[in-house]
Amino acid sequence: MPAPFIDRVIRRQGWLEGVGDFVQAAVRRSYRALGPLGPGLRDLLHGSRGLGHPLHPALTDLPLGAWTAGVVMDYVAHFTTAIGPQAGDIALAIGLVTSLPAIASGLTDSQDTYGHERRANMLHGLTMTLAVLLMAASLGLRWWAGFGLHPLAVGISTAGLIVAMAGMYVGGHLTFAMGTMVNRSAFLSGPADFVSLGASGDFPEGTLRRVDAGGLPVLVVRRGGQLYAMGAVCSHAGGPLEAGELNGTVVTCPWHGSRFDVRSGSVRRGPATFGQPRLIVKEAGGMAEAKLEHPLQ
Repeated sequence: MPAPFIDRVIRRQGWLEGVGDFVQAAVRRSYRALGPLGPGLRDLLHGSRGLGHPLHPALTDLPLGAWTAGVVMDYVAHFTTAIGPQAGDIALAIGLVTSLPAIASGLTDSQDTYGHERRANMLHGLTMTLAVLLMAASLGLRWWAGFGLHPLAVGISTAGLIVAMAGMYVGGHLTFAMGTMVNRSAFLSGPADFVSLGASGDFPEGTLRRVDAGGLPVLVVRRGGQLYAMGAVCSHAGGPLEAGELNGTVVTCPWHGSRFDVRSGSVRRGPATFGQPRLIVKEAGGMAEAKLEHPLQ
């Protein structure tokens, strides 16, 4: 199957690598500069804490909706007397204010992209940055240059909305074509009834072991004599959790540092926003068995 046109274009943009290096380094330095507040804020903007879902897509609805409504109201005010021109101005301002947390969450998510995915992410971010600048320029003309330039300001905000739509397309391609920030466990199937994990002796205390449980890759860990099991494929980007580090009952993914509690599969630190599927484990007669707590299929 030939690569989609957008992918062929992005692959030719080598300059996006330099942009990616700069942006990722700047974001990481910013979080380090925040000291102990950095990890919590990063998890909040990923959506790892509280929301349990990527935050960025939810936040982008606010500015994009406001800008769309504002441009529509601009043209209604131009061709009719149903509303005044100030309605579009206010909607534009609302869009700019609400774009700030959307930008922050997008930059936070961008830390953990690489390769072709990172190039697409940078193109998405640059396109949306241009849209924000156009909207800001339009607002400046409306509020500080007088009403005589209002038609020009409307033209600029219209261009900004078109640019934003192009950025939305690239953002959708990141999610639906590349799987950025989606739940990597969503389509895995596993055992609804107990299946064998192996002999109890195969799972010594504090060792990360990966086994197959009815077709599901499972991470098995013994802590305090109790055996726990959860999905072995990191929900964030598919990292192999058995290659990670175990600290107490928390395992850290070796790829991007997401942390999960092996007792429940819940997220303890992002960038992951979705937990790992948990399995119920029982041991009897020197053998260990498990089944999914909540079957995925």
